[in-house]
Amino acid sequence: MSIHGVSRRTLLKAGAAGLASTALPLGAIRSAQAADVIVGSVYVGPRDDFGWNQAHAVAMEILKGVDNVEVIEEENVPETDAVAKSMESMINLDGANLILATSFGYYNPFVIDLAKKYPDVQFRHAAPLWNAETDPKNAGSYFCYLNQAHYVDGVAAGLSTTTNKIGFVAAKPIPTVLSNINSVLLGARSVNPEATVQVIFTGEWSMPVREAEAANALADAGCDVLTCHVDGPKVVIETAEARGVKSCGHNASQAPLAPNGFITGAEYKWETIYTMYADLLAAGEELPNFVAGGYHNDMVRNTPYGAGATPEAIKAADAAIAALKAEEPIYVGPLKDNKGNVVIEKTYDNYDPFLDGMNYLLEGVSGSIT
Repeated sequence: MSIHGVSRRTLLKAGAAGLASTALPLGAIRSAQAADVIVGSVYVGPRDDFGWNQAHAVAMEILKGVDNVEVIEEENVPETDAVAKSMESMINLDGANLILATSFGYYNPFVIDLAKKYPDVQFRHAAPLWNAETDPKNAGSYFCYLNQAHYVDGVAAGLSTTTNKIGFVAAKPIPTVLSNINSVLLGARSVNPEATVQVIFTGEWSMPVREAEAANALADAGCDVLTCHVDGPKVVIETAEARGVKSCGHNASQAPLAPNGFITGAEYKWETIYTMYADLLAAGEELPNFVAGGYHNDMVRNTPYGAGATPEAIKAADAAIAALKAEEPIYVGPLKDNKGNVVIEKTYDNYDPFLDGMNYLLEGVSGSIT
């Protein structure tokens, strides 16, 4: 995908350079210029959901420890007019000069409309939706390629399974989700060619009953490692632990939920972006309209290894992380989908726009997207 004439790869490199330019001790810029930064962050669910919202809340806790930065948070705000009211209140009552809208449905029309209304306030949204041609210049997007951390999950899972069956509970078959599923498979097969992935789609981002049913069905099918891509992985990880199978997490750390079987997990590192924003605002500098990345610029991580990780799995996962930091590719063609069609003809850079349109499950993944 290109961002209106500018390739995502170009934006990624610019984002990495921007991060490098701010790689100073937190507060170093602020000490030179005493500018208050007031950040308002809005969550669609509870901030302690062991998932998407918690990942942002963890980053906010880090930001709270930075001098001259004030953080205002509001949780359980639906993707309706309610979010516009919340953001506007943060601006008018709390003096927020940066709004972080962390749910997909917040952007259009709510972020766009408020950015037009408050041109002196910066708005940033956690999905790659900002349009340089049509959207306000005080708005923007940020995005992390979590599939890289899921690839590491796959490496660790591939050396932790004894049945060679990894189960994946997924919400919807959209490109980001499919990328995470396929990356788990490729990670697993990089160390265990016999590994397979079985996926069940629930059809919803948050549906605990269906998530539990899917996790149990996968365990019944012989999957001895479970992972997922749903907003709040709590149910999947707890179900895996109750069934005596191992697990890998998603979004934030679920390690406390599975003291016996947790291996590792794919986590966003939003604080890398948020502290950059705060430093630039404090220095009176412009914020980039688009920031994205993965392991190479410190925007994703894997949860510290749990009791479910074997020494062999830990060693291989560490090596995979080092390779991703060096930008070694995940998708090395030719690769077929699970219907036998060649879908990856060559080797692709981890940020190649071609991969953003993923609409298939790779050979080795059992499941259907239709």
